Amino acid sequence: MFDTKFAIVLRDDLPVWQKLNVTAFLTSGIVAQFPDIIGEPYRDRTGNLYNPLSIQPVIVLSADQAVLGTIHRRTLERGVTTSLYVEEMFATGFDAANRTVFAEFAPEDAKVVGLALRAEKKIVDKITKGARMHA
Repeated sequence: MFDTKFAIVLRDDLPVWQKLNVTAFLTSGIVAQFPDIIGEPYRDRTGNLYNPLSIQPVIVLSADQAVLGTIHRRTLERGVTTSLYVEEMFATGFDAANRTVFAEFAPEDAKVVGLALRAEKKIVDKITKGARMHA
């Protein structure tokens, strides 16, 4: 149905609240990059209006730190723009502070806890090789 795949990869040792938080932030980055992924608003039978949702399913995967680092490297090598969340962002409280702490790291030393990407299915599958479906 879709030529693309929307995948999120989370570090497997995060507490559940952090996994959920990171997933929400990473999803917002993909939506910002691909606004056409958002469908039409929803209405219930009585006419109440609800926010539109993504038209494309999201695949949530997990990986250990080493595999996540490899996946990060693959995205850079292939020029696929991602949403990326590093561990140090948990200690900040707002967007500007997140960007400041994010800028302190390079791909070699970033402690990535999650990333999201949307690209051609085959590319996403190659990039995320080694990750497994999140349980």
